[in-house]
Amino acid sequence: MKLTQLSKKPELIKVTVDDEATVAEFGEGLDFWIYDRTPIDTFVKMATMKPEDFGSMVEAVNNLVLDEDGTPIVKDGFMIPSHILTRVITKVVETLGK
Repeated sequence: MKLTQLSKKPELIKVTVDDEATVAEFGEGLDFWIYDRTPIDTFVKMATMKPEDFGSMVEAVNNLVLDEDGTPIVKDGFMIPSHILTRVITKVVETLGK
């Protein structure tokens, strides 16, 4: 197989935060979208971050968390609650790591 056969433009995929605590709090899962592929520099940056560098992880993930149109959710003063953001970060890392 040629590597060119695996090369394609990133596509938006839906990710749902649907752990027990989130569903208990909101009555349902919380949906957001990310691209199924991310630039290698972003991926390497996230993969090599230390747990104590949480601020950098938040910054990186904020740029990846999108609405269904591909627009960043965190912008223009809008923020995700911290306890939800940690769950979103986990889902982003799990999804991109596959």
